[in-house]
Amino acid sequence: MALFEPHRSRETEEIVGSDAATRALSVAAVENDFVARVYENIAWGYDLVFGPILHLGRLDAIRQMGIKPGDRVLEVGVGTGLNADLYPSYCAVTGIDLSSSMLEKARERVARKGVRNVRLLQMDAANLKFADDSFDIVYAPYVISVVPDPVAVTREMRRVCRPGGRIVIVNHFLSDNQAVAWIERMISPLTVHVGFKSDLDLPAFLAQAELEPQSIRKVNIPRIWSLVTCVKD
Repeated sequence: MALFEPHRSRETEEIVGSDAATRALSVAAVENDFVARVYENIAWGYDLVFGPILHLGRLDAIRQMGIKPGDRVLEVGVGTGLNADLYPSYCAVTGIDLSSSMLEKARERVARKGVRNVRLLQMDAANLKFADDSFDIVYAPYVISVVPDPVAVTREMRRVCRPGGRIVIVNHFLSDNQAVAWIERMISPLTVHVGFKSDLDLPAFLAQAELEPQSIRKVNIPRIWSLVTCVKD
């Protein structure tokens, strides 16, 4: 299977051609300190709850990256380091997270697994402390619906990605089924209390972040998460 599909899917065409730039991303709003508190509180049980459920999507995302020897990878929202030992040893990975408790778990995992090509830093994803064009691949696993400003985070991801590099996002987005979408919008102010917005609008997010998707496909079971791949032009 090719890294990117040679022709845009119907879903991709609809996103690119929509009026999404004017739409609200979500009905829920959060702040950084709220996000940090949530993940400080759930760090102890994060792997148990979210590890197995989201694992297939992690594997699909890393395969989609097509990592080559020497590639520099930035993982935004590294959490407890569930991806750390999935990367090939021939790349250099930097993982960042806002939560000190999650990073503590990640450091324990990296040490326990003997992973030597991953460094971990505490950092706000909306204000990355890296120079422009620093990474070949920038990856956000299950984090875009958590951060207060998804567009600001994604623009920072784009800034630090080199021209021709890949921006890879795995996330749950608002369903294109109207009935399901209505439910997701209704419960979003509640789901933020367990760490995510259930109603993030994918077309609006991509349009406002000025990203043009090369491929979008569903991952995990059930297939309610999307793997979105873009190339920085």
